[in-house]
Amino acid sequence: MMLDLSDGARLHYLASGDTAKPALLLWHGARCTLRQWDHVIEELEQTFYVLRFDIRGAGQSIGAGDSAYDFETYAEDVEQLLAHLNIERCHIWSMAWGSRAALAFCALKPMRVISAALFDLSIGQADVEAQIAGNKAAREKQKAAGYTALPPPVGWNDHLDDETLKKSLGAASKADLHGLAKLIHLPVLIATGDHDPNLESSRTAQVLMSNAVLVEMTDVGHGSVIMHPDLCTKTFLNFVRPHV
Repeated sequence: MMLDLSDGARLHYLASGDTAKPALLLWHGARCTLRQWDHVIEELEQTFYVLRFDIRGAGQSIGAGDSAYDFETYAEDVEQLLAHLNIERCHIWSMAWGSRAALAFCALKPMRVISAALFDLSIGQADVEAQIAGNKAAREKQKAAGYTALPPPVGWNDHLDDETLKKSLGAASKADLHGLAKLIHLPVLIATGDHDPNLESSRTAQVLMSNAVLVEMTDVGHGSVIMHPDLCTKTFLNFVRPHV
C-alpha cells in the first residue's frame, strides 16, 4: 500500500492484523526495508494491529523532488501515516538505525506513543567493522549452542533508488540524539546484543531517559531482529505486555 504525503513523497506501508487490537509501529534498520520484520509478524499479530513502513527514499517509498531527509521530516511522515489509519497512539518496536529515528519520534511526538522498544540503539558514532566482527562471533556462539539461524527475509534490503537510500540514512548525522533522549519519559526498552558494539552507547542512552530499562541479549550481534528473531520477539513481548 502507498500513502501520498503532503509534500509529494510517497510512503510504502503494510498494515496487518485486527484493527481492534492495540497498534504497533515497526521501524526498520539501515539499508533494510519493512520486509525485515517478516519472521516476527505472525506472532505480533496475535496481540497487535501491526503497521510497518519504508522510510521515505528507502525500500519502495519515494521521496519528493526536494525532500528533506531528517528525523523531523520522518516524524511528520509517520504522523500522516497514523492519521491516515485513524491511529491515535501506538507502541513502537525499532532496530538499529531505525531506533535512532524512533527515538526522535518519541521525543518529537510523545503524545502518539504508548511505549517504545529500541533494539540495537546507538546515539553515537556507528562502528561498522566492529559490528561485522561482533556478528561473526555471535554466530559462532549461536552455532555452538545449537541454534540454527533463519535466513534473512526475502526483500529485506531491496530498494528502488540507491541515491535516495543514501540520503535517507544521512538523517542520523543531523540529529542531537543525546538531547532528544533526555526528552523521553514514556516507558522504554533498550535491548542490545552482548556482541553488538552499540551496547556501550545503549547503556548511555538508558541513563539519559527517565523511564528506560536495558536488556543485554546473549549471543546476539548487530541487526538483532534478523540475527535472532525468536529471542528478540520474546524480549519485546516480555516488555510490552504490561503496557498493552
